Amino acid sequence: MQIVIIKIFLWMMIVSSLHADVWNNPHSKEKSASNTLFTSFSISPKRLDPVVSYNANEWAFIGQIYEPPLQYNYLQRPYTLEPLTLIQMPTIRYLNKERQEVDENDKRVVFSEYRLDLRKDIMYQNHPAFAKDEKGHLLYAALSKEELEKIETLDDFPKQDTRRLLAEDYAYAIKRMGVRQNHSPILDTMQTYIVGLKSYSHAITKIAREKKAKGEVLDLRAYDLPGVKVLDEYTLVIEIEGKYPQFLYWLTMNFFAPIPWEADLFYQQQGLVAKNLTLNWYPVGTGAYYLAENNPNKQMRLVKNPNFHDEVYPGSDHEDAGKKLPFIDEIIYALEKESIPLWNKFLQGYYDASGISSEAFDQAVQISSSGTMGLSEEMQKKGISLIGSVEPSIYYMAFNMVDPVVGGYTESARKLRQAISIAIDQEEYISIFMNERGIAAQSVIPPGIFGYEEGEEGTNSVVYDWVDGKRVRKSLAFAKQLLAEAGYPNGVSNKTGKPLKLHYDATATGPDDRALMDWYRKQFDALGIQLVIRATDYNRFQDKVRKGKTQLFSWGWNADYPDPENFLFLLYGGNASIDTNGVGINSSNYKNPVFDKLFEKMKTMKNTPERMEIIRKMVKISREDAPWVWGIHPKSLALSHAWYRNVVPNAMANNTLKYKRIDAALRVEKQKKWNQPVVMPLIILALFLLIMVFSLRRIYRNRQNRVIFQEEGLC
Repeated sequence: MQIVIIKIFLWMMIVSSLHADVWNNPHSKEKSASNTLFTSFSISPKRLDPVVSYNANEWAFIGQIYEPPLQYNYLQRPYTLEPLTLIQMPTIRYLNKERQEVDENDKRVVFSEYRLDLRKDIMYQNHPAFAKDEKGHLLYAALSKEELEKIETLDDFPKQDTRRLLAEDYAYAIKRMGVRQNHSPILDTMQTYIVGLKSYSHAITKIAREKKAKGEVLDLRAYDLPGVKVLDEYTLVIEIEGKYPQFLYWLTMNFFAPIPWEADLFYQQQGLVAKNLTLNWYPVGTGAYYLAENNPNKQMRLVKNPNFHDEVYPGSDHEDAGKKLPFIDEIIYALEKESIPLWNKFLQGYYDASGISSEAFDQAVQISSSGTMGLSEEMQKKGISLIGSVEPSIYYMAFNMVDPVVGGYTESARKLRQAISIAIDQEEYISIFMNERGIAAQSVIPPGIFGYEEGEEGTNSVVYDWVDGKRVRKSLAFAKQLLAEAGYPNGVSNKTGKPLKLHYDATATGPDDRALMDWYRKQFDALGIQLVIRATDYNRFQDKVRKGKTQLFSWGWNADYPDPENFLFLLYGGNASIDTNGVGINSSNYKNPVFDKLFEKMKTMKNTPERMEIIRKMVKISREDAPWVWGIHPKSLALSHAWYRNVVPNAMANNTLKYKRIDAALRVEKQKKWNQPVVMPLIILALFLLIMVFSLRRIYRNRQNRVIFQEEGLC
């Protein structure tokens, strides 16, 4: 009988193991099977107010919620602008000082007028700020203390409503930008372009201070901004000083996202501010998603906006082309502070995509002898895709051009910088410190930006030769020859007879940083130059750079917008840090009159062959002057599972989740396959315990029988 029971138990355990669900899934069975994207974040967002936020981890959220007038086409390269909330691209008129229209190329152009014609079918997400009573008055614009006591989250408001997007919402957003207390990071930049913004900002900042002191709400509709005019409900005009074609790129950024006045006044109520119910915490937008849960210590949750307007997947040769967006119903971001748990959950299929940390790089990626990067066999077996692209960024080593040793524009100074540029092997740096995630820069302009050129035409001939159809770094012997011609044969000064000693300012302090510093010393030592590392804290480092107190240092730049002006201005003399009280972004203090004159002509031009020719001249000048060791353009790498589709790298767009798709059925299938519970040890343990129980029971019965027999005198 015992054997029969054991057999039955064993059969039940085996059958149950074959049909076992995934035991270690952090998501519920229903959630895994739903049209939900599972992703993560490591840094908690602090500012979700679009006029304030200028942080990539925050834009990952608000880019899905808010809609500025323009966006980047998801698929087209080079990056191409297209209307988002407009019926067409902004129309531009050029005006003289009397506000009369003139030709774009007329020297009398004083102002540029951008006309924005809005679509009439765009609605905000449902929100209590829009709720009204039967008489049309806002229900929650002036909450009493009793009402506030019942409110902890937006879900506590019994009524919500929506309304159409209007031109005044964009005007209101720009007015909010002008209030200094809102701390908009682009206010100082926009003041130089938007007509009247500087004087408006000065006045409205004072008014805001007075209103706050009195405990009053600031309604910006009452204050006019000369350069921003609402012509009617769906037409807005923005007036710009001079010509600034790059302004169109700014209109893709969240700073220019619409803010409904109802939401601004709603969130200004002190009772709500005290409960952290603000625009920084609960955005109000017209985008494909709204923020349904904001718990930065655990998870953030975006849900499909039921009021989202008609928008379709772009292109014509894709299976989703022409289909209504968005495809995904919900996005759940879980807080993951450590990279290893995140990586393991991705491999188990519990996250739909993942970056590649340094710890996981060798497991995920294999590099061929030719330097080609591809997926490891393990990743290929799982059907994982590797998505990579060169970012519109540059990291470089700068020479301080006002330094008496490495700076200046003499032939000897140029040759010194050129020799160092050749000796610092960027390809080796990329291999050792970046796992091949980058390409050596040939100029300040990265791939994907107008002005970047491939092949021999795009090769920096100061540092590289073009041999058999590829770039080859010039030899160390050639670099030493340049160094000797500069007056430092074998690294020794002809003038002083002493070895050349250069100083590199850095903030590096950790173990990995020390390895990098040793590598830099080795590069300079190959020329006979002694490199002295001057490590300091970041604030002190920035102060030295701004004041021109450095000799050599490393810096970087990420594109604000995909235009060559946004990179070439890093070398424009008018932006030199020492001449602008540290505000200028030309940290190397490079000033070449010919380069500067070409920049001033190029910066407001459209992307024409003429502009391209000017850029070529500027690039050639800067290569020969070598104010930088041109450094690298980093590559971004990401992994995605087979069920996560329409994943296209787009470094400039912030609102890409609406284009992506999830095959939840395939995800569930793979999760079950990859996470089958290992029940055999449990079966063995259960059998062992069962046998022990039966054995003990038999021993106990035998003992009891012996006692009975003894008492009855039968033994």
